[in-house]
Amino acid sequence: MANIFVDTAKIRVAAGKGGDGKVSFRREKYVPRGGPDGGNGGKGGDVFFIADNNMATLMDFRAKEVFKAGNGAGGDKKNMTGESASDLFVKVPAGTLVYEILNNERILVGDLVTPGQSLLIAKGGRGGRGNASFKSATNQAPLTFTPGAPGEAKTLVLGVKLIADVGLVGFPNAGKSTLINQLTGANVKTAAYPFTTLTPNLGVLKLAGGRAIIVADIPGLIEGASRGKGLGDDFLRHIERTKILVHIVDPLAGDALALYDAIRKELADYSLDLGRKSEIVVINKLDVTEARADFDRIAREFGERGILVLGVSAVTGKGVRELKNELLRRIE
Repeated sequence: MANIFVDTAKIRVAAGKGGDGKVSFRREKYVPRGGPDGGNGGKGGDVFFIADNNMATLMDFRAKEVFKAGNGAGGDKKNMTGESASDLFVKVPAGTLVYEILNNERILVGDLVTPGQSLLIAKGGRGGRGNASFKSATNQAPLTFTPGAPGEAKTLVLGVKLIADVGLVGFPNAGKSTLINQLTGANVKTAAYPFTTLTPNLGVLKLAGGRAIIVADIPGLIEGASRGKGLGDDFLRHIERTKILVHIVDPLAGDALALYDAIRKELADYSLDLGRKSEIVVINKLDVTEARADFDRIAREFGERGILVLGVSAVTGKGVRELKNELLRRIE
């Protein structure tokens, strides 16, 4: 299926084993009893994650689920230390959360937000000691060596949170995808039926001076979303990093205030921080006569609660300029 958005993955990572120490004795002409010269083993490779802004999903981790760094080389004669293995660098999308599974629990070990940010995930094993390192006054010809230490191995769960300035929320078919197209010029599929948007979408609202605002349109929420109904908890994760929410209400779908309250409850139930996040309330579909006729009454009802609303038509673009200006004012 094209355009799949994969935002969780379970993988295994393993750092490299250290190389074994060497047991060896000098064999030189005219030196029949050369001393020990077995070298130490090389270090095993570490595993790092690197945040990459060019990756949007975790799709690659469905095709490959095991990532292993190389092992260190064994020590050699003439006190030669084995070559250390190269570290393994695994690219992940910027915005990736890394959890380790320990005793069936997820433990957060890292949050890769900034492109280029790195995180040491698994440390390679130390090289073992060769017999030369065991020589002492009382043991001139040791046969002792130590094997290389194993590298760390971990089971991880990765999850992506989109990094956006603005998050669009609302019930299915409220017009979020049409609005993100108007705001940013994105080309998000729209249709007159619920759940058209099945994955989060990103758009860029370009401003003067080369500035930009990143806008995320998440799939429509339904009651019970905070408890996972309709995959709502997966979708809500993507707006946790946003600075502001644009709450889109379809006045043709029922009582506008009740619809607003229902989404607000899901946001607060999912996360107190999400429930307190700054928002702009937008009454959409003012291109429809019925919605346009009800707008003043709806605005008055919201106003009685101290909530300012903006009226727009995502289809015609009416009111979108005012919304852009308000977003710019709030974010800056």
